[in-house]
Amino acid sequence: MAKRFRWHNIFCFFYNDALRRRERRRTFNVSELKRLAALAVQQEEGDVGFNRSFKITMRNGFQFVGRIPYPVTEPKFLVVASEVATIDFLRSHGIPVPKILGYSAVADNSAGTEYIFMELVQGQNLGGIWYTLSEQERITLVTKLVQLESRLFGLQFPASRSLYYYDDLPAHDHPVIVPSPSSTHRFCIGPDTSPGLWYGKRLDLSVERGPYRDSLAVLTAGATKEIAYLKKFGRALQPFQRLRREMYNYKVQSHLEHIANLEIYLQIAPHLIPRDCPALHRPAIRHPDLQPNNIFVSNELEIRGLIDWQHSAVLPLFLQCGIPQSLQNYGDEISESLQTPRLSSNFDELKRIEQLQHAEIFRKRQLHYFYVKFTADNNSKHYDALAYHFSAVRRRIFQHASDPWEGDNVTLKADLVALSRNWRKVDRGARTPCPIFFSDDELSECLRLEREQSEADEQFQAC
Repeated sequence: MAKRFRWHNIFCFFYNDALRRRERRRTFNVSELKRLAALAVQQEEGDVGFNRSFKITMRNGFQFVGRIPYPVTEPKFLVVASEVATIDFLRSHGIPVPKILGYSAVADNSAGTEYIFMELVQGQNLGGIWYTLSEQERITLVTKLVQLESRLFGLQFPASRSLYYYDDLPAHDHPVIVPSPSSTHRFCIGPDTSPGLWYGKRLDLSVERGPYRDSLAVLTAGATKEIAYLKKFGRALQPFQRLRREMYNYKVQSHLEHIANLEIYLQIAPHLIPRDCPALHRPAIRHPDLQPNNIFVSNELEIRGLIDWQHSAVLPLFLQCGIPQSLQNYGDEISESLQTPRLSSNFDELKRIEQLQHAEIFRKRQLHYFYVKFTADNNSKHYDALAYHFSAVRRRIFQHASDPWEGDNVTLKADLVALSRNWRKVDRGARTPCPIFFSDDELSECLRLEREQSEADEQFQAC
């Protein structure tokens, strides 16, 4: 049920508000969690201040962070175990991440909940100063982020998907050991924790979730999962995005059409693998959400810590690459052509409000430009993947084919249309004709709906 509230001409919509709140309410034994926290750091209990993630303060002033998963988080065991192992693995390779102090990947403990205790990262959160950085500070920060990513991309993995401690996974998950100089078999690659693989009734599906030993297995797992889900539980739906419903005269959309699109995707998936560049098949890891609120810096903008590694993944380089969302400025001609950003020649003559608008455009262009430039200079592995032909198209169609279906039969089909029209460019050296065929009428209708859908999405984002 939807409720609408209005404050100062701003409309806010809440859908199934009571349900959304229940999904995020976690009942647990506060006293026991405090005791376990004290035990983890071998100190006496102190007062605890709770948030979604919460800060724990001991009697002597020592502070650290506790995290507990929401009830809606699934599968809790794998999500918690993978985040802990990922952080520990990265820390063992000199990446600035919090130290893990203790954890439980199961709720079978005195607190009655899964939890992670970790070091409180010192420094200031970049989100608090992100929009006040000077031009030189932006350049400095982007340089350091690219250098840190270069270290991440240099780490070696034997397979794709989520990291774990070897001792945390049962043998039936077929973990792939991550080689180490000490040959301790401490870390391994195991099942994929991507939320889309486990959402709702997908949790109980018997489908392949990794680890994946080759790129094709990565490309097809999400689509195969969604086909299995839709065949067992699928039904016709209106698009979840309400502004899109008018495009279809408020008629429900058939899940069978999406199954057909997914089956077409599976036919072309082998051709998405860069056949002429084996180096791009190599599994790599990076932060899943490199945005300012997940970065802590010193006063000199040295990176002190990266937090929130939940759902991080090891993926083939051609799928892992990309400009972080907080730095990208796609849709801007200057940014997409990688021209050096410059302020307008008449900037000083503009009105104050116009100067602020131009300065924000300049800031976005700078972040995009310098990220790509410094990646080319400092992280050639990543740049080669970024610059590979139709790189963004490959990543986008892979994501759209893996996403849970929400009544949208246009997005994936439009990707397939784009591929079919650029087949020889995408699959360079292909000796077989494109397996995808759309009639002229079908193609025109798909592109029309895609345009209308883009307009509806722009309206939604402007709300």
